[in-house]
Amino acid sequence: MKHAIVAYKGKIHNAIEEFDSLRLDSGQLVSVDDVVWLPPVKPHTIFALGLNYADHAAELSFTAPKEPLVFLKGPNTLTGHKSEAVRPEDVSYMHYECELAVVLGKSGKNIKKEDAYEYIKGYSVCNDYAIRDYLENYYRPNLRVKNRDSLTPIGPWLVDKEDIKDPMNLELKTYINGELVQHGSTKDMIFNIQDLIEYLSSFMTLNENDIILTGTPKGSVDTKVGDQVLTEIEGIGSLQNTIIANPVSVKV
Repeated sequence: MKHAIVAYKGKIHNAIEEFDSLRLDSGQLVSVDDVVWLPPVKPHTIFALGLNYADHAAELSFTAPKEPLVFLKGPNTLTGHKSEAVRPEDVSYMHYECELAVVLGKSGKNIKKEDAYEYIKGYSVCNDYAIRDYLENYYRPNLRVKNRDSLTPIGPWLVDKEDIKDPMNLELKTYINGELVQHGSTKDMIFNIQDLIEYLSSFMTLNENDIILTGTPKGSVDTKVGDQVLTEIEGIGSLQNTIIANPVSVKV
């Protein structure tokens, strides 16, 4: 089942996909074009992986890491499907990152690899934008790179784990203005989902609605103001957003 969180006529609703429409928690069936899409998860902790695809690491002239490179993101970064991503005026290179988002369904610590999938609620699509101008070190991306408002669209759906036969064999694609610019597969992760859950839970408690952003394959290119960016993952959905400039402040 595909779940969403949307705003409709001034109210926030949980919703599910039904006949290419949305069934709100009020029981009403509405068009997908009549709602404002919000992130499909109210996150607890957001973990993000750096250099988790060997081809992406090579693209950046880095050696593949020996253990997961993990950093944290704030909930302020998340926006929904069909949202706008703000490109700062002073930057020369801001690129998308199509990523499989793994959403946990219950708490646990010291989770073994063979038990990892028992702790998963479902999956979503994430586009974790990065601004290379602000990047100090790929091994330690700073706050200005990865914790900016509006620069982590996620959604539109949270898909139940039971509906995804093999999350480690899914195609990832990114399109800019309809042109395919990134194409990879989750099978090429250096550290797979089970590895990541075992690793993170070995030193901290994981909680329901924690999100693990599992990294991106090669193919990241610059985006410009006005670009329509679509990131999609096989079986999970297509996530669309638009690049805009910084809003102009009006002096009174």
